[in-house]
Amino acid sequence: MIRKSLVLGIASLLLLTSGYLGISSGAKDAGGIPAEKVADMLHAVIESNRTFYTEHVVERMQAKGAAVASENWRSEKTLPLPAQFLQESARLSVNSKAKVGYKLISLWPINKQNGAKSDAEQRGLTATQQNPDRPHTEVVMNGADAYLMAIYADRAVSQACIGCHNAHQDSPRHDFKQNDVMGAIMIMVPLKL
Repeated sequence: MIRKSLVLGIASLLLLTSGYLGISSGAKDAGGIPAEKVADMLHAVIESNRTFYTEHVVERMQAKGAAVASENWRSEKTLPLPAQFLQESARLSVNSKAKVGYKLISLWPINKQNGAKSDAEQRGLTATQQNPDRPHTEVVMNGADAYLMAIYADRAVSQACIGCHNAHQDSPRHDFKQNDVMGAIMIMVPLKL
């Protein structure tokens, strides 16, 4: 069931990204879709997959006492946490021909690897913290390739996520409440294929 959800999510991402041509930020090229629109579509798929996994797999299985989710899910043979589900999906998609990428980032990461890695990421995190209803977008370079970086606020929507972050010994913040911005989902869309 989990594997099927993951495969469907990855397939949805590939379908969204493999069909666009001539993407450029804010402009439609010959039959192309603006990069901002592609990022919005990818974000919708990523969020819906993680929400479904959180509500209908993790929370449901834990409520029934059938399974738990844990940070060390591989060694403990438990379910991955929702953040880990997103990270594993991202790891699988980065190897696709679509060349899109996404990840969780935060001003208060439990895992230090999820902090801002550049000034652009820091600007995006600050902007989404200040205005969570609007994604922060800017064009960034990865080597010689231009990408649209779109950063969307990631809110505390699940009590499981809130409880984990507030109780985790490595969390720099322990006061998250329902609907607080916990971090962001960063999506990278290539401007040329």
